[in-house]
Amino acid sequence: MAQETSEYDGFAEAYTVENETSLMNAYYERPATLALAGDVTGRRILDAGCGSGPLFAALRDRGAVVSGFDQSAAMLDQARKRLGDDTDLRVADLADPLPFPDDVFDDVMASLVLHYLEDWTPTLAELRRVLRPGGRLIASVNHPMMINLTHRQEGPRPDYFERYTWTDTFVMRGQACRMTFCNRPLHAMTDAFTEAGFRIAVIHEPHPVPEAREVYPDDFPILDTFPSFLFFVLEAG
Repeated sequence: MAQETSEYDGFAEAYTVENETSLMNAYYERPATLALAGDVTGRRILDAGCGSGPLFAALRDRGAVVSGFDQSAAMLDQARKRLGDDTDLRVADLADPLPFPDDVFDDVMASLVLHYLEDWTPTLAELRRVLRPGGRLIASVNHPMMINLTHRQEGPRPDYFERYTWTDTFVMRGQACRMTFCNRPLHAMTDAFTEAGFRIAVIHEPHPVPEAREVYPDDFPILDTFPSFLFFVLEAG
């Protein structure tokens, strides 16, 4: 995940354990991303902001050839425990030039990472650079209406069109984990994608998988009727 290294290094183990079975990750975001990816057999894929590697592992299990990077060395330590020491994992920042050649990947997965960045322009340019022509960027971000609703409940009604950063604290395995997000309206996202040379193929608002109803009976109805994340499939020109 593209945050200050000290933040994610401080709770890498707690985040890894939480991510394995949480409603938002294991039963909602990750299945939706994999469904959008489809058959990845033989495809070379970059997992951008791979964290502790659960998506990386799922893609590899489906026959993809996967590389990954993350800003947090501690998160990559967790990923190596899962994936093996010989896995192609690198410390890199989404805001900086990436350590990969041009036109090398069939797909880039940006799973819940872009919403940490204030400026998408250099990042999307780099992701476009490492994709082959016709390759795909599959991205998930916080849904702007979800953020709008959250802030409306906590204070005065916000301006949907305003771009702003906000910090929230999540308790994971008894540990307080602070994360800072950058909110932007939908049109700002789509404008950034098209300006970077991508064609928008899919905009998706999925439901959690049906199994979530049994595992999280109290929280399932909320997520099933109001989306938390927004998904894109973008094709490189």
